[in-house]
Amino acid sequence: MVADCADDDSLSLSKTDSSKIDCAVQWSNVGMRIRWSGLTIDCADPARLATFWGALLDREARPGLPGWVELAPRHEKEPRINLQPVPEPKSGKVRIHLDIAVDDIDSMVERIISLGGRDTGERHEYPEGVVIVLADPEGNEFCAVQYYD
Repeated sequence: MVADCADDDSLSLSKTDSSKIDCAVQWSNVGMRIRWSGLTIDCADPARLATFWGALLDREARPGLPGWVELAPRHEKEPRINLQPVPEPKSGKVRIHLDIAVDDIDSMVERIISLGGRDTGERHEYPEGVVIVLADPEGNEFCAVQYYD
């Protein structure tokens, strides 16, 4: 148990319950509420990546700041995803990435490829599940994770 995402603002989150990933974390020892509100992805072509990520995560693209695209959350408690234009290309390994929990990892890989992403060929088996490293059309890595029940 990491956090609790009930309507009464008590917090709990388990690895296998992907429906509760969009929550706030109450740090009782600090006395303040901290909430993950969004993710910004630097990219050369925000519209192109909005098509990919919007289709993958079932989110609608809408204009953001000038040149940006925002992928609207489906629910109020979900974080927004911003696609920010930057002039420089991605270089090197990304030091932070998304993990997307799925029920069928092989189907997820097929979907990523059909949307213009790619399978990096990196696969890991852990006691709690299997992880496959994937990349979006601009090479930003992320993981598909299928947890064992």
